[in-house]
Amino acid sequence: MEFVISHLVKSYGSKQVLKDVDFVFEEGRIYGLLGRNGSGKTTFFNCINSDIDYNSGSFYLRENRDSEQTMPLKPEDIGYIVSTPTVPEFMTGREFLKFFIEVHDEIKPDKTIDEYFEYMKIPEDDRDRLLKDYSHGTKNKMQMLLNIIAAPRLMLLDEPLTSLDVIIAEEMKNVIRSQKQGRITIFSTHLLDVAVDLCDEIVLLHNGRLEPIDKSNLGNDDFKEKIIEALRDQEDD
Repeated sequence: MEFVISHLVKSYGSKQVLKDVDFVFEEGRIYGLLGRNGSGKTTFFNCINSDIDYNSGSFYLRENRDSEQTMPLKPEDIGYIVSTPTVPEFMTGREFLKFFIEVHDEIKPDKTIDEYFEYMKIPEDDRDRLLKDYSHGTKNKMQMLLNIIAAPRLMLLDEPLTSLDVIIAEEMKNVIRSQKQGRITIFSTHLLDVAVDLCDEIVLLHNGRLEPIDKSNLGNDDFKEKIIEALRDQEDD
């Protein structure tokens, strides 16, 4: 399966943020969407997720490059994880998961609720606490867990490791790696080292366009410096 973006354009007034974006993302790989803060990464995700309108272009799913049959991207195909999750603070973690599963008839869980908690390394004494008392990192884990249960074809991760402590950040990276098979994962970040460590492919969002980066060259300090210079020279968004 592939996620195809064709000639995507998004402007805010006279300011063009996305400029004729063309790219093909393949199943089973984690793509690091690398760009400076303000480069348009969240705008890009919001266009895909239909949270905002875009000026022109299209995106769709297809089986492979040789396939002429395309499939429209439906809301249930998309999982969207943001850096600061919003959760119903009046519910416990267990109540929230149970409610989420019950209201989505199409979801067929393959684990019990406690098995899902175990998978995300959420301690037993947190599971029946109110979500308002959860740490930022545990709220992020709950957000990730909902998307694992829903099993979308396309996972959009918008700076999900921001402000997490080192232990939870590593746990989240391992979960993201373990979930990449059978889906397309796009992970946005402004941190080069995070992209190199986690992602199979790196795509630079630079001056409104997507540019693939040969990850095999990233061990070369001169090559890293070229990327940093490209980001430094980026037009203000």
